[in-house]
Amino acid sequence: MTEAPHLRSRAEGLASAYPPLLASAERLAANVQLGDHGRRRSGSGDAFWQYRPLQTGDDARLIDWRRSARGDEQFIKQREWQVAQSALLWVDQASSMNFASSDKVTTKAERARLIGMATAILLVRGGERVALGAVLPPRRGNGQLERIATALVQDRPDDYGIPDLSPMVPNSRALIISDFLGDLGPLKHVLTRAAGRGIRGALMQVLDPAEEEFPFRGRTVFESMTGSVRHETLRADTLRDRYLERLAERKAELADLALNTGWLVGHHHTSEPAQSALLWVYQAVQGAR
Repeated sequence: MTEAPHLRSRAEGLASAYPPLLASAERLAANVQLGDHGRRRSGSGDAFWQYRPLQTGDDARLIDWRRSARGDEQFIKQREWQVAQSALLWVDQASSMNFASSDKVTTKAERARLIGMATAILLVRGGERVALGAVLPPRRGNGQLERIATALVQDRPDDYGIPDLSPMVPNSRALIISDFLGDLGPLKHVLTRAAGRGIRGALMQVLDPAEEEFPFRGRTVFESMTGSVRHETLRADTLRDRYLERLAERKAELADLALNTGWLVGHHHTSEPAQSALLWVYQAVQGAR
């Protein structure tokens, strides 16, 4: 019973956090102009796609008599495929994402949540079912968006996040947003397993500008967000070349992993507008059909 007040306080904090996230994501999504892109497959949708000649085994009720009356051949009107698909979303909520090098930039976590939430809004508006990792199964509608927003504002205590796309929906699309600064072994396992189930998608690496440029000089203390790793140096500038080399190697490793599994990789800095990142993400996820 002694934990009840703390639990309620934390729940109220989370509840107060998700409406701003949802509102910001709604505004961001509204700025992305979406064309009416047909999926160009026949199916059970309402939009006309094409006529094709009647074939053996076709139901006579599918014949379009008006088109068939123009000649001696009978035709069926095929409609565009508009059955809702599933999209899998995973946003890193580990401690490393809470880093911001100054008060002039947002944290990586805030930017990742915003991009992920806006992507979910666009997909749901397009009639898609969206899942959030292993936390929320794929569903449609505003109720699902509210559930995603509530789940996204919760932090995790780990230093680095481990992507989780389970349960994987075969032949769906996916989006993973992270700084990808931790061990890439789990990510390799996830993407290899996803590729085996026909799942394609995009990786969006979100970094703080300081993590990209390494502007540190003189005496500097480097410490992980949880405090589990700490390193002090009197000449931080001497580490810059080695750090940038390691970062380039990490990006190359991500690119190779994506190439081998049929995924795409994008990079975004928290000092840049979120709209450009959202547009890239949405196009990448749509292109992964």
